[in-house]
Amino acid sequence: MDTSQYLSMFLEESIENLQILNDSILELEQNPDDIDKVNEIFRVAHTLKGMSATMGYVKISELTHKMEDVLTKFREGELKVTQKMVTVLFKCLDTLEIMVNNISEGVEDNTDIQELMDSLKEVAVIQCESDAAKEVAVTIENEEEKDFMEYNDVMDLNEYDLNVMKQALTKEFSSYYLKVTFDSNTLLKSARAFLVFKALEEYGEIIKSNPNAEDIENENFEFDIELVYLSKSESEAIEKTVLSISEIDNVEIKKINLEKSSIKHDIINKEIEIKEKNNVEETLNNNQPLKKAQVNKTTEKKSKEDDKTVAKKKVHQSVRVDLERLDNFLTMVSELVIHRTRLEQISSNHKLNDLNETLEQIARTTSDLQDLVMKIRMLPLDVVFNRFPRMIRDLSVELDKEIEFSIYGADTELDRTVIDEIGDPLLHLLRNAADHGVESQQERIANGKSKKGHIKLSAYPEGTKAVIKVEDDGAGLDVERIRMKAEEKGINTENMSESDIKNLIFAQGFSTSEQVTDVSGRGVGMDVVKTKIASLGGTVDVISELGKGTTFIIRLPLTLQIIQALLVKIGDETMAISLGYIDRVLDYEENMIKRTNNKEVMIFNENVIPLIRVNEVLDIDHNEESKDYVVIVKVGEKSVGLLVNGLLGQQEIVIKPLGKTLQNLKEYIGATILGDGLVTLILDVAALI
Repeated sequence: MDTSQYLSMFLEESIENLQILNDSILELEQNPDDIDKVNEIFRVAHTLKGMSATMGYVKISELTHKMEDVLTKFREGELKVTQKMVTVLFKCLDTLEIMVNNISEGVEDNTDIQELMDSLKEVAVIQCESDAAKEVAVTIENEEEKDFMEYNDVMDLNEYDLNVMKQALTKEFSSYYLKVTFDSNTLLKSARAFLVFKALEEYGEIIKSNPNAEDIENENFEFDIELVYLSKSESEAIEKTVLSISEIDNVEIKKINLEKSSIKHDIINKEIEIKEKNNVEETLNNNQPLKKAQVNKTTEKKSKEDDKTVAKKKVHQSVRVDLERLDNFLTMVSELVIHRTRLEQISSNHKLNDLNETLEQIARTTSDLQDLVMKIRMLPLDVVFNRFPRMIRDLSVELDKEIEFSIYGADTELDRTVIDEIGDPLLHLLRNAADHGVESQQERIANGKSKKGHIKLSAYPEGTKAVIKVEDDGAGLDVERIRMKAEEKGINTENMSESDIKNLIFAQGFSTSEQVTDVSGRGVGMDVVKTKIASLGGTVDVISELGKGTTFIIRLPLTLQIIQALLVKIGDETMAISLGYIDRVLDYEENMIKRTNNKEVMIFNENVIPLIRVNEVLDIDHNEESKDYVVIVKVGEKSVGLLVNGLLGQQEIVIKPLGKTLQNLKEYIGATILGDGLVTLILDVAALI
């Protein structure tokens, strides 16, 4: 069977199932007596085992099978859920993830699972051969007197069927009666039945089925199918083969006793006599109830009676789309925005009023198309957040701390590009919160806190940005200690505010930890966090109170491709500033500016705001005839005034990367093409301040 066409589906479902197992086992550790959770874990593990066996990935199937043995004993009350058992199960999940990733990357899998299998055996304590048959509540009658079934009790066997079975017996094939029951939640019964047929035909032949092939194909049956099967295999092996397929709820297998049957060859027609001379396997192949071409029939089919109902009520449908195609789609929409802007510029310059109405319609359609492609590219933060509960659990065990971890706003959506990159910075922040933030149980009790620490990860949209917070109720940042470390490193903190001093933890190589641990403490994490978030056009701030806890606030743009921007003049150059940073714009007056500590500041809303002359930072000559403005920008919790030399209005722009040659220009996040064809640089406000 060619399984290559199902590989992407297998990989996606395996990753999803592994994540469900991670989450469910975490919940089971918290509620060991939740039998429903045990059943859910069992079902998912069984599905994963069946999928991997069908695809031919034996190691994954074997490991998940051993996990099922342990889960079976949980279900039957023979074993209790303990931290040690959960840790072994997590190691199994980590190994399974490695194997799935190897398949995804096309790497040869040399993973050794024997040690894990041995660990599972030790945990399970009692292992016996019958455990293999206890998959998804399988009930098979093994009593000696029920091992056989008389031929006249089997379905509707005719003379031809009995003759084939007799001929098979002379070639050492045994005849079996199988009754396979699917799970009541099975949606694609036809596809599951086909997988059963394909699996059985690897080791024998099916000569009869009830219902027949046409009814199975059209799903005109409940959840049971009966089969007459010829094979040289033992019943235990056949049983295992059927159970390797997911969503099988029960299987019954019995040998058919042919000794009392009397077949009168004189009533068998000439066609049968000719077929008797042929090889039995060839004969049976000609009578397969399902054809190979049905591999592609993986969608659920409805009977003709149901067609009208289906027409009235359409179900939610979705399709898988290659990410590269989505990227190309966005690029094309971006080009469309540029050409639309160019057309509007031409119409304005030449006063072509006849074009205005058409251009307005094009603008609306382009905006709708742009919104649509943005929404298609958006993903919920849940795809990043869902790996952290397991990580915090492992850290709490490793650090011998009790930590309660909660997540809010995981449904907040961000552009796929941001989603792909935000995982590592959050990982650093959460590991620091667990290691440096939350104190040991003894310290917390001594400080009048509950012995269980709390870490909260939350997200929510805010205008054109998304805000992600990492909060802990730990020791907080010690400003004096940070100041001392800064002085040791030669950093002058004399005129710094407390907030500025706290933000020194983002400096390269800066760490207040007295000892290096496996979790954190080398001072190489926080600068990576800030650099990565800045590269995404975002900012990170820290708020902390000694003894109360620390909060890291990350602000990220919802998208990185098309933004609203304010076009400004810097000297004689045109540049763009993202509207996401801008608070307001003020007319510049000389008397607004004050000097303190040899730096220019301005008073705004009773707050002292630093002033940056952008032309001086970028080494651009000031145009004396220009009318200057102060653009108040807000980066995180910090407000700064940017002195610019003219305003050109607001415009939707497409961000284009600068390329390798100019990638070291930290003052810019990219460039754009304006309606008149002018290439304009986009200022990186966070880098400027």
